[in-house]
Amino acid sequence: MVPRTGVTVDICPRDLPLALTGSAGGALALWADAPAEIAVPVALLIVLDIRIRRWSRPA
Repeated sequence: MVPRTGVTVDICPRDLPLALTGSAGGALALWADAPAEIAVPVALLIVLDIRIRRWSRPA
């Protein structure tokens, strides 16, 4: 039998104040003249703690 592999994705907010992080991300986007299509995903990566884990279980 072949062991089955899986992926677990955990998404948690970081331990930073959301208002501070949001205003800093907005200020950076304005300062760098970044479009919203780039600024919003980058801000989410900064605010959220995303962990991807692979695991396998015996069949």
